[in-house]
Parts: sequence; structure tokens; C-alpha cells
Amino acid sequence: MVITVNRDLFGTGRLINVADLSLGPVSCKYTSLNPVDNTVTFSAGLHECGSTVQMTPDSLVYRTVLSYNPTPAANAVIIRTNPTTIPIECHYPRKENVSSKAIKPTWAPFVSTVSAEERLAFSLRLMNDDWSAERPFTGFQLGDVLNIQAEVTTGSHMGLRLFVDSCVASLTPEREASPHYSIIDFNGCLVDGRLDDASSAFITPRPRQDMLRFTVDVFRFSGDASNLIYITCHLKVTPVEQAPDPLNKACSFNKAGNIWSPVEGTRDICSCCETRNCGLLVHSRRINHLDRWAGRRFRRDVSPTPDLSSEKEVEVDVVVGPLFLSIDQGPRGVSEDQEETSEGAAEKPGMMVGLVSMAAAVALAAIALGVVLIHRKCGRSSPLA
Repeated sequence: MVITVNRDLFGTGRLINVADLSLGPVSCKYTSLNPVDNTVTFSAGLHECGSTVQMTPDSLVYRTVLSYNPTPAANAVIIRTNPTTIPIECHYPRKENVSSKAIKPTWAPFVSTVSAEERLAFSLRLMNDDWSAERPFTGFQLGDVLNIQAEVTTGSHMGLRLFVDSCVASLTPEREASPHYSIIDFNGCLVDGRLDDASSAFITPRPRQDMLRFTVDVFRFSGDASNLIYITCHLKVTPVEQAPDPLNKACSFNKAGNIWSPVEGTRDICSCCETRNCGLLVHSRRINHLDRWAGRRFRRDVSPTPDLSSEKEVEVDVVVGPLFLSIDQGPRGVSEDQEETSEGAAEKPGMMVGLVSMAAAVALAAIALGVVLIHRKCGRSSPLA
């Protein structure tokens, strides 16, 4: 591992003191200094200077840090830069020979002997709008679209194609709980997209054979106040050389053409999506949309050493959720308006009584004024008599 560092570490034009640089937790010092280019070089083995190694499904990752700890100049009590650490990673693919002196195999390539005991890791994730990363929160509103990505990490098992056999939405992680709603059924038919008010569909083409994406229009269960939804999907893989068939497919309904279309394969494999009969009952997880009866639950733990030559499919159930649905309401509901109307109606009798009282008072005042005026008139005319 060779690391070259520019002495203008912070890009300010101020060169750092090379003695303040070190590599790894054990503080290895630099091996060479280039005064012309103002660079410092560290050279160490991958396992030296306290570096660590991590094994991922695809890579060996060696990690270490470059540390800068500024020290005060002679007779100085101040420093003008802050200490910092810069993480360093070296990635080496596990499917190749990481040695600088590769051995040419005579009976089997190196890639075929890498860890034959890895599990197949299935995942089901909610993605952001452009599918570039996992969605950081699970809050949705009606009218939103769920971007769902199914994936399997194949490790050393190359050439696998992933299918979403079925997906069921329910109020709990148990797919057989009541009520429940089938999103994907009949061995890969995205039946939710068949409804007139839905545009749910598989994304074509696939990003990879071991990944499958689809969209679902957000919905809620009628009459449910919790507004929580879990989605359980049954994922399975087949050898990539195995052609898609009615039991292993990914079909969406094309409303423009009024036809079912597969992500790959011929259209005839999707014809059973319309008839809802895609094979033997033991292979189906049918859930009737009208009656909402639960089909037979089937789950098989993935073998640590799946042998697709003797077993054509490896399957597992994966749950995503809970999804939180927020229902926006106006600032005032119907009941509030009705309450205000009732209160207004209750106030009207009181208002009428007040108006009648005022009218009576005005009438009495007018009568009293008339009596006074008549009395005065009579008093003025009496001497003439």
C-alpha cells in the first residue's frame, strides 16, 4: 500500500510539518519526502500499521487512517491548524487473486473456489424517486407511488435470476392476517396494476438479473384507523439460463394495449394472469381480491449451500414495513360545520326575542310622546273657551 500526501493538505498554500503526519493507529512515519513536488509518501503492507480487514460478499476491504496532529513551533503556544484524520480504504475483488504473484491454475480457476458456503441474501427495500438510494423514511400519502426493489446477493453463485412470486399487504407482518390485499399474485402477475385506478407495474428492463423493481400506487385499508401497512413478498431465484415460464415470470398489465407484458420472455407466459390459473395449486399463493381469502403460506429457509443444479428454485418471504399513511384533512370538517350551524340555529330564538322587546319599547315610547303632545295642545286651547 503506497500513499502519497500533498504537504498543502488543506489547500490553503500553507505547508504542513511532515513530522505531524502518521499512518494507522500505530502511527507509522513516512518513508520518503519529495521537496520538489512537496509530497510525502507512506509505504506499508496491507496488514501493517494497525490496518483492519473486512470481508464483504464481493470484496476484501482494508481500512486505515492518515492522521495529522499539529504541534506548536519552537517556543510557541499556538497552532493555526486543526488535527484531522483521513480514512483510507483499499478494495480488492474476492473473485480474483489478490496476490501480486498470481498462480496459474491447472484444474480449476481461482474464482470457482471462493467460499462455496455463502448464503443467498434476499432483500426488499423502499427506494427514492430516482432509485439511486434507499428511502430514508416510510411516511406516505394517498397519491404517492411506492418504489420497491427486490434483490438477492448471489455471492459466488453466479447466473441467478430473481422473481417476485407474490406480494401481500396487511395490517401486521403476518401475510395471512385479515384484512389483506394481493399486490402480486399467480406466480409473478402484478394484479394491482389491473385495476382501473392503479398504474402499478414492473420496471423494464431489469438493472440486473438478480434485481427486480416495481411500483405500487399507495393505498389504505378502508375502515382502518391505524394507517399502517406491511408488505410481505415471496422472492425466489432460478438459474439465469432457465427461460421464464408461467411459474417464473414478472408480468405487468399494459392498459394502453389491454394486454399483459413480461419483463423478459414471451407474452404467452403472462396469459394465465388474466385467467388466474398459472399452474398447479401447490405452486400458487392465490388471494381473491373480492373475498380476500388467504392462500397457503409457504416458506423455505435458504440452504447455506444452495445447489441449483438439483433444486431449480430457492425461495424466501421478506417483509417491508410498517408504512405510515398520513391522511390530510381540511382545517374544518363537516361535523364542525354542522356544529356551528346547530349553534347558530340555537341562537336565533334569542335574537328574535330581543328584536320584539326593542320594537315594543319603541312603540310604548311613541305612545307616551303622543299623550304628552295632546295634553299640551289641550292646555293651550282652554282659555279661549
